[in-house]
Amino acid sequence: MGSNWQSQIERNAFKPVSHVLFDMDGLLINTEVIYTRTIETILERYIGPTELSWEVKKKQMGKIAPDLAELIIEEYNLPLKPKEYTAQARIIQENLFPNCEMMPGAERLIRHLKAHNIPIALATSSAAETFRMKSTFHRDFFKLFDHHIYGSSDPELKRGKPHPDIFLTCASRFPDPPAPEKCLVFEDAPNGVKAAVSAGMQVVMVPDPRMDEDSRSEATLSLESLLEFQPELFGLPPFDD
Repeated sequence: MGSNWQSQIERNAFKPVSHVLFDMDGLLINTEVIYTRTIETILERYIGPTELSWEVKKKQMGKIAPDLAELIIEEYNLPLKPKEYTAQARIIQENLFPNCEMMPGAERLIRHLKAHNIPIALATSSAAETFRMKSTFHRDFFKLFDHHIYGSSDPELKRGKPHPDIFLTCASRFPDPPAPEKCLVFEDAPNGVKAAVSAGMQVVMVPDPRMDEDSRSEATLSLESLLEFQPELFGLPPFDD
């Protein structure tokens, strides 16, 4: 753990929580490299070999499928409609998503919270169909969550991150819905952090190493890895080891 991590603890007064909400892409499973490869494959078809810029990558992270498609089409002036882009992306991802790997510390944290009966839920911008591809080899892991919210296909959700809707809806579906301030969100993307903050929730950010300090500033706590997280900071049971 670095000095920056320690300084965050010293200057932040963390509040106890009772429920925990998790983003998925780039946080629990390593799918962001697949999104990058997908976008670059489509870009090559229309404008030639193109490396996805980090600035566009940051904007893309955490978006629901229609918003992601609109972003890429606008940024690169592609002759596509959002539905056409999404259809092409899905074909590419069908072969890639099933092989995505878990992120360091993800399974340890989720199994720990589950073992201590902490209510946990998944709040992903993915569609249900895409989620099934991504979780092909992680079915048992995702069964540990009390429920899932799929931002790109849930009929209740009209707006994606950075709007707070997905986290507020996710919290409302617990049997005993908690107040927003009793929820802790885990995110990797600035859009997701903004959504959690707008929802009135604390948020732990585990960003891409390239993420600048300004993009991390709204998070309650920013970590390099889920392995660094100390549950007791937020009134949760500490790890047994």
